[in-house]
Amino acid sequence: MMATPLSLEEIILAEIVWAATKAAAAAAIMLAVLGAFGYVAFPMGLLMIPAAFLGGLAFAGVGMVFTGIVPTIDLFNLPMFLFITPMFLFSGTFFPITNLPEWAQPLAVAFPLHHIVELARMLCIGVHETGVLASLVYLAVFSVVFTLLGLISMRRRLIK
Repeated sequence: MMATPLSLEEIILAEIVWAATKAAAAAAIMLAVLGAFGYVAFPMGLLMIPAAFLGGLAFAGVGMVFTGIVPTIDLFNLPMFLFITPMFLFSGTFFPITNLPEWAQPLAVAFPLHHIVELARMLCIGVHETGVLASLVYLAVFSVVFTLLGLISMRRRLIK
């Protein structure tokens, strides 16, 4: 791709948008299956597709940052261990974050997965703990910040 007239930024942004598109497509498939079983309140549940796209942008940005800063493939387990696993366990996916100790609740809210879970619950079944607008703003800001950081880290890695 670098041999084409595309710039490095265009290639990286395309990768991020493609990842977000795959997230939206996966959400659409899951909505169809869960909707068939009655687990999604339509038509509100259809808003989960753009919410999944926004979540995909957030995680693609984080992935691009990790790709830019991790020196070798052998060290890719480190971001998984330090970021993905705690986020997966403490973002309210399996149990409400109100069950966490008081000191851990603000940390859980800082994870982007918490906001995606909140949006999914609100859009699909009408239940949420935090404000919907706050989750949307958080994900939008998180996506922009980590996309910019991903562009910077990949530029440093690829152009030395």
